[in-house]
Amino acid sequence: MPPRLRFANARVPQPRCQRLLYQFDIPTSIRYASTVTTPAPLVEQMTISPAPIARFPPSQPPSHRSPEQRRSQLLRQYTSLIRTTPLMVFLQHDNLQSVEWAAIRRELSKAMEKVDAKIASEDRTVPALAPHIKVQIIQTSIFEVALRIVEHFRPSQSTIEKGKPPSAVDPATQTSSEVLLSGSRDDPTLTHDLSRAAQAAVRNLKGKHALSAVLVGPIAVLSFPHMTPEHLQAALTVLAPKAFGFPQPTRRKNPEWHEFPVQNGLSKVNVLAARVDDKVFDVDQTKWVSSIEGGIDGLRAQLVMALQSMGSSLTNTLQGASKSLYFTLESRRSVLEDEQKEASGETAGEKKSE
Repeated sequence: MPPRLRFANARVPQPRCQRLLYQFDIPTSIRYASTVTTPAPLVEQMTISPAPIARFPPSQPPSHRSPEQRRSQLLRQYTSLIRTTPLMVFLQHDNLQSVEWAAIRRELSKAMEKVDAKIASEDRTVPALAPHIKVQIIQTSIFEVALRIVEHFRPSQSTIEKGKPPSAVDPATQTSSEVLLSGSRDDPTLTHDLSRAAQAAVRNLKGKHALSAVLVGPIAVLSFPHMTPEHLQAALTVLAPKAFGFPQPTRRKNPEWHEFPVQNGLSKVNVLAARVDDKVFDVDQTKWVSSIEGGIDGLRAQLVMALQSMGSSLTNTLQGASKSLYFTLESRRSVLEDEQKEASGETAGEKKSE
């Protein structure tokens, strides 16, 4: 076996621990750069504590209710619906099947489209409302909370009544309680629908709303984006024509309304009440609103006529006394003139006789 020759330029293997030290060695430029002197922080910066880190993004403030839950999402949806809907009709339904719901929604959509076509034929500047009139089933307990929040919660008033938390300074952190509460659920500046301030403001009003007696059992809501008596009348004609005294659609004009799914579904639906401009209306009042001819434009025309008639009657009343006085004076003047003529005629006759 030939001997092993060792060359001088051969690479000598290094121990494993030394190789690891070389891998994690700090470069010379970085090693000496850390020795550069930096200015020391001021005394004020050392004593003042930094601002608290926001735990929530500004687009999602902290909430009393968890925003990920379905109940929270329904509450936000209901509050938005109540604020943007001036006219709502509450319906009670009893075990309606999906086919029956689809048939009722189809008939309502057809009736709304007919009203839009009629308004367009009269050249009235009213947008089409048929795509925005919808029927949806609601969760009564959550909807009642949404009603209380919309009608009774006023952020500015609640903040003034409750006042801000005491601005006591924590001796450990040298920060006030307002800073400690900022970014948390107890922050008094949070006034959204899911905040703790909104929940605390309406907690004692449970069951005291005018619609609390109506929101019992399975309830559906027919919502209108604008105050439109014509669309309301068309909807009531489809849902309950006999209860409101409207003529039923004939088989010749609307044969689909007489189909079994529609009739079977309508037999399970009852109109309970309506909410018109933040006021609760019963069945009779709802019928009166739907009977306004010409819709809002017709109501405005009636108001103008009433104001004009009031003005004319007022002017006639004010002018009546002056007219009667004028006629009295004129009649008196004519009597005096006749007497003067008679007296002058008598004197003339006496002179002739002499």
